[in-house]
Amino acid sequence: MREKEWNMSELKYKRILLKLGGESIGGPSGFGIDVNEAESVARRIKEVYDLGVEVAVVIGAGNLWRGKLGLEHGMDRSTADYMGMLATVMNSMVLMDALERIGVFTRVMSAIEMRAVAEPYIRRRAIRHLEKGRVVIFGAGTGNPFFSTDTAAALRASEIDADVVIKATKVDGVYDSDPKKNRDARRFDALSYIEVLNRRLEVMDSTAVTLCMENNLPILVLNLWDPQALIAALKGDKVGTLVSA
Repeated sequence: MREKEWNMSELKYKRILLKLGGESIGGPSGFGIDVNEAESVARRIKEVYDLGVEVAVVIGAGNLWRGKLGLEHGMDRSTADYMGMLATVMNSMVLMDALERIGVFTRVMSAIEMRAVAEPYIRRRAIRHLEKGRVVIFGAGTGNPFFSTDTAAALRASEIDADVVIKATKVDGVYDSDPKKNRDARRFDALSYIEVLNRRLEVMDSTAVTLCMENNLPILVLNLWDPQALIAALKGDKVGTLVSA
């Protein structure tokens, strides 16, 4: 059972899709799987879950496999992408385990059928899991090569009628240049989809941004590792960078 539930009318977003990079559960170098990091991310998710928010998750695979490296050696693009999809399922299972150990009921749904480890993705079943108070982790991307996990996040969020895609990063929003390299980098409080595309800002890839634009689905970029950011955003406070129409 959830420890507490806020008055849902106080929350700006009631169903969210959280997009995580694989590096969020990686080791100090960003590679591999660090169970301590997975537990840290799980605790962040639980804070939101305990408010009564319906939470879906898409996690990348950059901590386990980077298809770009394979392509540089002449690997077939489809093969590299399918390997990445399988790696996302591994990350999904790690995160599921971390969540369930702290009392959060979780389901992993895979776009590539592998019934021994995950449920096949079925839209109506995913929505039902959310309605029953389960966190749903979508693994294996879209199930198709040539599409990123950013695009998978935008697609699944649209399918489940999420209120927002929350892109979890380690910076507090979107900047006009790399804030780690440029002290004068300017942070945006809000951007339109077109501005993101025209400026080629690295919010999500262009396919994902376009999909969100066509479905009027806002994207909120924030620092997941700021203990207050995610909760504040759900309450409607100005946090991070909001990309919308």
